[in-house]
Amino acid sequence: MNMIVAADKNWGIGHQNRLLVSIPEDMKFFRSETGGKVVVMGRKTLESFPGGMPLKNRTNIVLTRNPGYEAKGARVLHSVEEVLEELKAYPTEDVYIIGGDSIYEQFLPWCDVIHVTKIDHAYEADAYFPDIDRMPEWVLTGESEEKTYFDLEFRFCRYERREA
Repeated sequence: MNMIVAADKNWGIGHQNRLLVSIPEDMKFFRSETGGKVVVMGRKTLESFPGGMPLKNRTNIVLTRNPGYEAKGARVLHSVEEVLEELKAYPTEDVYIIGGDSIYEQFLPWCDVIHVTKIDHAYEADAYFPDIDRMPEWVLTGESEEKTYFDLEFRFCRYERREA
């Protein structure tokens, strides 16, 4: 299972249910990685999308504790266990956890690969991704050249879980 996230230098990923910054090249990378695949997200992440609608050309799975929640075009589930059971129907390499912070935290133990767009800037954030640079089980296995968007520097990084 994969995770995909854009994080600032303090592992901040969002503020007031919005991304910290929108970088076109990062959005393009997200679309190319997840297109035709399965994306797992929390309710607030779904609601942050345009019109609160699921992502096109993907199987959308939403995890929420709200038993009455419905999302047109998405499968709504209510526990990590339910999601894991649902995901058995898909190849593990086709599953992407896409946020928010509590969803990342809950699914981290089941992931093998994390794609991080590391943004070299510190934003005001109220949502964070776990600092995998401090976790010995995660190894940086790939990194792009430094890229820029206006005066913002960023890199695409790939982390893999170290074999125990």
